[in-house]
Amino acid sequence: MVEIRVAAPRPSRAHAHSHIRGLGLDENGKARKVADGLVGQEEAREAAGVIVEMVREGKLGGRGVLIVGPPGTGKTAIALAMARELGEDTPFVAINAGELYFGGDKIERLMQALRKAIGVRIREVREVYEGVVRELEFLREETPIHPYPVIEGARITLETTDESLTLTVGPEIAAQLYELRIREGDVIAIDAETGAVRLLGRGRGRAKRRFDLSLIREVEIPEGRVKKRREFTRVISLHDIDMTIAAQRVAFTGFISFFEAERGITSEDRKRADELVKKWIDEGKAEIVAGVMFIDDAHLLDLESFAFLTKAMESEFAPVIVLATNRGITKIRGTDIESPHGMPRDLLDRLLIITTRPYTKEEIKEILRIRADEEEVALSEEALETLTEIGFNKSLRYAIQLLEPSRIVALRRGSTKVEVEDVKEAEKLFADLKRSVRLVEKYKDLMLA
Repeated sequence: MVEIRVAAPRPSRAHAHSHIRGLGLDENGKARKVADGLVGQEEAREAAGVIVEMVREGKLGGRGVLIVGPPGTGKTAIALAMARELGEDTPFVAINAGELYFGGDKIERLMQALRKAIGVRIREVREVYEGVVRELEFLREETPIHPYPVIEGARITLETTDESLTLTVGPEIAAQLYELRIREGDVIAIDAETGAVRLLGRGRGRAKRRFDLSLIREVEIPEGRVKKRREFTRVISLHDIDMTIAAQRVAFTGFISFFEAERGITSEDRKRADELVKKWIDEGKAEIVAGVMFIDDAHLLDLESFAFLTKAMESEFAPVIVLATNRGITKIRGTDIESPHGMPRDLLDRLLIITTRPYTKEEIKEILRIRADEEEVALSEEALETLTEIGFNKSLRYAIQLLEPSRIVALRRGSTKVEVEDVKEAEKLFADLKRSVRLVEKYKDLMLA
């Protein structure tokens, strides 16, 4: 048995865009109707594909991207898909403009987000455990401070064409296995030193069920021993290097956490980080990975923030800056100046603008089908039709949010498949926006001012 323990994030299940794998374009840059987790929005996806090519050719310098469209039309999904098209390890940092105005210097927070979106790909030879997962068992433990058993480790058997090895891993690696939704038949690699887990694909011929369309590619079963030395590439952000240098600078004052270091990063720390990265690049040890910095509700930014972004687009180390908004003509925050999308016109002149449109009923149905599969919610065809009507008449986001409540309602009546009655029960329990507004209006005299 081998036990590996490293720090890792707490486990989380599928997030809103975990199914996105790319823009879903063919070899001619044309969008397929349904591909890579995206549905519809063909013109917007094709425009995003052109942006990706410009980034690859180094021709986007000094410009950014603005995605404009009604709420719930896939603006965030398209931005994430651009990052996926640029490479699996391309950083993607998403923030909401409104959150910049709470608890700190907005320009410093923009700077940190910007540098988190700039990756440094470092190449090194490392020891890894690599193979196809033959067995995986999560070890759970009940604790007095948590209502449910928590994952305290895992037992995993990895196989190559020549060897089989069983590893017992600690909670940090188990959390990654859970978060990545690793299952039997997946080919994975675990860094022996850091414990970082990477899903390489589905082992060819090892899947229990065959799919006509799958978001995970098939790969060959690894050869040789399970534990081996191989060239390993990892991507860290400029912000990670900033924090390390800041922590080293103040280390003489005693213990300092990375959180404290993050708050104490200076311009000199960032200058030293840039010089260090340039040295690595000159020595052939590293290369820059331009990621995607996505700012949603960009109309909430003010003139100072817009000026910062304008300058950032022209800097030597710059990610792809993607803004998104659902506003038309509106005032620039903090001024009486009205402008398209609430942004200065000199900034708009630097942006390539992509537009999105409302989804059709068939597109909503397909999106719900994909989300249900990603969240492992079994829907009857009739339940899917009911959710589609809800998504079309109310909102797609509301319909997606009803998936998990509907599954729980179905479980309570003893079924693993969601039927129409379960969807209707969940809809009755949880109000959509319009119903909530009607109730507030009805009881407005009882509401607090």
